[in-house]
Amino acid sequence: MDTKITVTDASVPTNSNVGCPSNGIVSSIQSSVSPSVIASSDATLGRHLARRLVQIGVSDVFSVPGDFNLTLLDHLIAEPGLKNIGCCNELNAGYAADGYARSRGVGACVVTFTVGGLSVLNAIAGAYSENLPVICIVGGPNSNDYGTNRILHHTIGLPDFSQEFRCFQTVTCYQAVVNNLEDAHEQIDTAISTALKESKPVYISISCNLPAIPHPTFSRDPVPFCLAPKVSNQMGLEAAVEAAAAVLNKAVKPVMVGGPKLRVAKASEAFVELADACGYPVAVMPSAKGLVPECHPRFIGTYWGAVSTAFCAEIVESADAYIFAGPIFNDYSSVGYSLLLKKDKAIIVQPERVVVANGPAFGCILMKDFLKALSKRLKCNTTAYENYHRIYVPDGQPLRSDPKEPLRVNVLFQHIQKMLSSETAVIAETGDSWFNCQKLKLPKGCG
Repeated sequence: MDTKITVTDASVPTNSNVGCPSNGIVSSIQSSVSPSVIASSDATLGRHLARRLVQIGVSDVFSVPGDFNLTLLDHLIAEPGLKNIGCCNELNAGYAADGYARSRGVGACVVTFTVGGLSVLNAIAGAYSENLPVICIVGGPNSNDYGTNRILHHTIGLPDFSQEFRCFQTVTCYQAVVNNLEDAHEQIDTAISTALKESKPVYISISCNLPAIPHPTFSRDPVPFCLAPKVSNQMGLEAAVEAAAAVLNKAVKPVMVGGPKLRVAKASEAFVELADACGYPVAVMPSAKGLVPECHPRFIGTYWGAVSTAFCAEIVESADAYIFAGPIFNDYSSVGYSLLLKKDKAIIVQPERVVVANGPAFGCILMKDFLKALSKRLKCNTTAYENYHRIYVPDGQPLRSDPKEPLRVNVLFQHIQKMLSSETAVIAETGDSWFNCQKLKLPKGCG
């Protein structure tokens, strides 16, 4: 018997929080016998890939069949722990894998060469911007066609098979083109482990004639990944906490604001722990809605400049110190860069970096470590929340509609509010839905 570190995952999500998977990929140490030997006829690339996906927590793969990926899909379907979800088109498959990664920690989609790859590209680019580990698997050309100067179908009519690969280079953190079995094992494992370590999508192209061919490198079940966890620089962490505590403990009315990178930093729990300890009012940026429980006793709403939740902007922008955890200040979240914030009052906490009051910056510090350590150093200060409580006026109720009157938006969203529960996940389209969904009060567990 030997001890190994394996990657495990529960098979069904326990809640609807699409922001922070409560049961995403976790590391556990267990005793185990050596991986079992596989019959030579089953020692194939397709089986290895299927087992690897199950091992990292993927139990559903989203696909669009095409002649370049049919053999690979046969092997994925044959894996008992993997369910194939057929999609109407590649963009559906890519966005389904995106949502799956938000809820479960990692997702996967399978499409065909070029026509499928270029169709799924927009979803993969979105996953890259949102720091989601999505494994995009493409059925590629026959390995015997490389270097032949042949023109294949599914291409743009040139004997160049690299167009799809070049497109994916800018929106994935690793690209593997598997067109021989000698290094297929290494390429697949490197791609998948890189997606997990970087929390970004990866691209794996697999030649259509390879999935069913046995090879000695696949003669044993894959050994579970041993991914070393990231750790904070302890000296830097202590210095950052000391500098931040000095600013916040002398502030009269400090506040906390959660940003969208709380999810990739896996720091939502640490953020709430800090909020419980320090007594500051808690707001979220619009793209972080759902990452912080709105049932928190000092939750004051969405901070979005001039279009914030009522009374939220007044409290945030009048504060003499603010912690922003995982913010993204783009033109949309800043209402055209119009936020009335001062950098010298802000402590900006990113997933691996802290900047204190527009002054000292500290790198190699994990957000969750920083927030937890800071919670032990801050004095409780409820002044800003007391100010909010003094000016707060509860929301009114929409006027009752006449049965023949056209449906009003505020009445519609009153009905939507009543539909929400801990079993619900809200998907809000950009535009009117996005603005109005910011006003929804999410029950515990609703993402």
